[in-house]
Amino acid sequence: MPVLWTRRLWRQRWTQKAVALIGAEYFRFVFRTNRPVVPPQQLYALAESDLPIILVMWHGQHFLAPFIRRPTDKCKVLISHSSDGEMTAMTAKRLGVDVIRGSGDPGGRFDRKGGVGAFFQMVEALNEGYTVALTADVPKIARKASLGLVKLASLSGRPIYPIAQATSGRFVLGNWDRTTINLPFGRLGVALGEPVRVPAQLDDAALERARRAIETSLNQATARAYALADGNLGEFKSRADRGRFWRPMEHRGRRPY
Repeated sequence: MPVLWTRRLWRQRWTQKAVALIGAEYFRFVFRTNRPVVPPQQLYALAESDLPIILVMWHGQHFLAPFIRRPTDKCKVLISHSSDGEMTAMTAKRLGVDVIRGSGDPGGRFDRKGGVGAFFQMVEALNEGYTVALTADVPKIARKASLGLVKLASLSGRPIYPIAQATSGRFVLGNWDRTTINLPFGRLGVALGEPVRVPAQLDDAALERARRAIETSLNQATARAYALADGNLGEFKSRADRGRFWRPMEHRGRRPY
């Protein structure tokens, strides 16, 4: 009985609005009270010439993403039609982010869950100069990039940029995507992965190679962001990484990967 009551309460519109309000203001506070290791200007410079782009992140690692954009950046975010997605959409709108609703499935199809309309809305947004942000995971399968991303990049002609953010203080849940709740009063690590550019015409083998390239790049960006947040820059010894990132941070939480 308590479980049923909780589910009914969770579906109430006023409950969702309240959670969205609290969530938006909490993560705004978290972002403002964490000191960035890498100045945002360095990240903007890496992608500026490619704008608009397809910006992807792992599910459950996305809560601070709205705060990375500049006031002049045009951006839309894809959010699912699920009940959790409804609250996420409310939160995004409160933070001034335009929303596209829909999702795909493990096979990269877009003819389910409002996916066809969402897919073409994303293509249209990219053509109009909007950067489109979305989670990369296949629905309910963590850390596996969707073929739908490859198809979006192929049709739109825009590059995919993986991005990851991590805070030195965090709480990691034990759910399917290892959702990470960022905590205030620490340091913020942000990293961009190597961009993935997808040609217009690809066979199945090439589609899969591109999908794996996205996965690899996003995993590397995620590892770098956590290394920045935790002060473990010794994990990245290359000259490029030493030149790109600032001095390390202390470790204050376990990693969700």
